[in-house]
Amino acid sequence: MSMFSRVFGKPKQETNALTTLDKLNETLEMLEKKEKVLLKKAAAEIEKAKEYTRGKNKRAAIQCLKRKRLYEQQVEQLGNFQLRIHDQMIMLEGAKATTETVDALRTGAATMKAMQKATNIDDVDKTMDEINEQTENMKQIQEALSAPIGAAADFDEDELEAELEELEGAELEEQLLQPATTTPAAPVYVPAGRQPTRPVAAKKPTPEEDELAALQAEMAL
Repeated sequence: MSMFSRVFGKPKQETNALTTLDKLNETLEMLEKKEKVLLKKAAAEIEKAKEYTRGKNKRAAIQCLKRKRLYEQQVEQLGNFQLRIHDQMIMLEGAKATTETVDALRTGAATMKAMQKATNIDDVDKTMDEINEQTENMKQIQEALSAPIGAAADFDEDELEAELEELEGAELEEQLLQPATTTPAAPVYVPAGRQPTRPVAAKKPTPEEDELAALQAEMAL
């Protein structure tokens, strides 16, 4: 087994990394608590040294300052421990992220490989050929259904176009020769007891009215 597999290959190692991170975090919290206690003790020794100084007890004051320095040395040591734990946690978190990334990439590669294996290029080509063949067959069927059959297949399209143009010309000529229809004039309403100021011009009889009058005259004879 390669070093890469030993580092990134097992899910158990991810669990171990999480457990280790939890343990380091607990240790870090414990060191921080101890640091706070030592700082309080160092501050208390300073206050004692001040009291002994006011009481002219120089020897006792010096002992307090010595204990204060011992506490400060322990605080410094605890600070170094915390720094190392922080560094270790950062490294483990980075390794965990790398492991998860590699695992995701491995899973993606395996899935892609399985998909490619299930769909090889020969099957794709065969499927596309079948689709093209079916499309061409459907096109031929549609063309066959739209083609004229029976007597209609023998009609000349040019002759039909010429006949249509003749019909359109005849229709237009008939419309031009048709006499224009005249709209009868609307009757003029004159109120009772009033005469129009201008005489109304007599309406000119139409040819049809002249023929009707002549016919009536012959019948009277």
